[in-house]
Amino acid sequence: MRSVLIAAAAVLVAGQAVAAEKVQWNYSMWGNPRAFTKGVEAAVDYIKEKSGGNFEITIHYGGTISPPKENLDNVSLGALEAAHLCTFYHPGKNPVGTVLDLPFLPVENIDQLIKVQDAFESYEPWMKEMAGWHARPWFAGVLPTYEFMGVGNPPKKLEDWKGMRVRAGGGMGDAMRKLGAVPTTVPAPDVYQTVERGVVQAASWPYSYAFGAYRLHEISKWYTEGMAIGSAHCPSVINIDTYNALPDEYKQLLEEAKAVAYDAYRVVYKEADDKWRPIFASRMERVTYSPEQMAHFREIGAKPVWGDWVNEHKKEFDSQAVLDFVLDQAKQAKM
Repeated sequence: MRSVLIAAAAVLVAGQAVAAEKVQWNYSMWGNPRAFTKGVEAAVDYIKEKSGGNFEITIHYGGTISPPKENLDNVSLGALEAAHLCTFYHPGKNPVGTVLDLPFLPVENIDQLIKVQDAFESYEPWMKEMAGWHARPWFAGVLPTYEFMGVGNPPKKLEDWKGMRVRAGGGMGDAMRKLGAVPTTVPAPDVYQTVERGVVQAASWPYSYAFGAYRLHEISKWYTEGMAIGSAHCPSVINIDTYNALPDEYKQLLEEAKAVAYDAYRVVYKEADDKWRPIFASRMERVTYSPEQMAHFREIGAKPVWGDWVNEHKKEFDSQAVLDFVLDQAKQAKM
């Protein structure tokens, strides 16, 4: 997979010396090109340009070289140089990382999400957990906060969620369970058919881009706005041996490309909202909840779920310290 042709000298690219070593990586991504993929697309374009085309990362969409739930395994084995993953797809493999899947973490916008999640990617307990899979975090695949879209009768009151089967992963699923919903984890490419066939009545996704990208609005009757139940931890990771074999100049390009990816997210999610929110409003019933209702939901679905997560993992690692780190980063992100 990785082709390396060592040149005797270095070349000057954009005023910076970059090793003239030919490196080719394969990168696994599920789904089609969409707003979420713009981050890694911008990063690999930057790396290719700054290396004079010598360091090239090929993105394979649609899970063609690895199913989404197996990306971490295949990076660990060295079958892939790099890939995206979502920690809630396989929480037993990466419990430390699931802290960022918890509901109602105190972040209010994309800029704050970027600061918190980027800090976490270099957090020692998370890096240690990934090292156990022979992987190294690269950057955070930042996602907007989640809403729901679904079929059948709209849940106009929080009580209406009782008994409803929903696609909601990680801590967000635990929060919905507090309302009496029945959560399940479904990989993003399978959600459309899962809703269409009635396996679940509603699906949570980053609002608004993901619903449009996966066309869920085409079969749905309603959507929520303002729940902002949480985000998800879907980072980019690299095989450790692959990373260690890189020239220092290429490692530096990987570091620089993180900011490029984050800038891309800021732009594309705003563009997606401008496109999709009017379309959703014209096609479906919009469901909102009063401040009092949302305060009640947060009361039962935030700190109690955080506490459950801490208790579940306290024998595996210092889960309280991990949660405290995230909450402290969220506080700093507001400054």
